[in-house]
Amino acid sequence: MSEQKLAAEVRTEFGKGFARRARMAGQIPAVIYGHGAEPIHITLPAKSTTLAVRVANALLSLDINGEDHLALVKDIQREPIKQIIEHIDLQTVRKGEKVTVDIFVHVVGELAPGNVFNQELTVISLEAEATHLPTSIEVDIEGRSAGEHIHASDLVLPQGSVLLTDADALIVNISEATEVTDEEASETAAGASAEAAAE
Repeated sequence: MSEQKLAAEVRTEFGKGFARRARMAGQIPAVIYGHGAEPIHITLPAKSTTLAVRVANALLSLDINGEDHLALVKDIQREPIKQIIEHIDLQTVRKGEKVTVDIFVHVVGELAPGNVFNQELTVISLEAEATHLPTSIEVDIEGRSAGEHIHASDLVLPQGSVLLTDADALIVNISEATEVTDEEASETAAGASAEAAAE
């Protein structure tokens, strides 16, 4: 995943009042921490930042007073109703550095007919190079049938990545589809109608 370049400004004001004014001016308050250094409080351009952080574990290349800073998005606070970004926590990283991240697992492919799958785990933890973080991991269920299980150890990870989630953790469980007969469906519907009438 390539880094997104953004221009940042150092800020010296804090608190809800400043945050509100910053957002009205099209800026998002943020803080960069890590490597034992003092946190750097900044503001980021709202529009381009919102686009840049749409992917999980976004990597940002920040220009702060002419200095380049590489940072990984660790946490985003959003306004609960409108989902507007209110604040971003960033972790400073270096090229070649390994970091721990949570990655979404996406199921792809079609099962053998008459089967269904249940995804038991949607996120796994990996250690990967900060500048080569995967946006997601795919698990292929093409042609699989009932009784098969896919564990974390079965996932195909990007080169250089190390699985931190328990290797025996169940990712996908495949079973036979349970068919509902017309008679059972009619009985269920009749029962629901009787309950509704009684109420």
